[in-house]
Amino acid sequence: MVVVLGMFVLLVLPSVIGIVHDRRIDRQIREAQERDRARTQKSSSRSTVPSTATWYADGRRSKKLVSS
Repeated sequence: MVVVLGMFVLLVLPSVIGIVHDRRIDRQIREAQERDRARTQKSSSRSTVPSTATWYADGRRSKKLVSS
């Protein structure tokens, strides 16, 4: 009976290890998605102010249109 139980444990052990491994990976993926979602929400909540380069380029474009 001990031999049968030992063989059962040997057959089931790889499956249990695989399930635990998959759950750990799923948890890591879920945490990474939550961090990414939180980062996206933080960056989108900031007011969008054009950079100096954009402001300068817009001014140059409008001057070209007026002078031509």
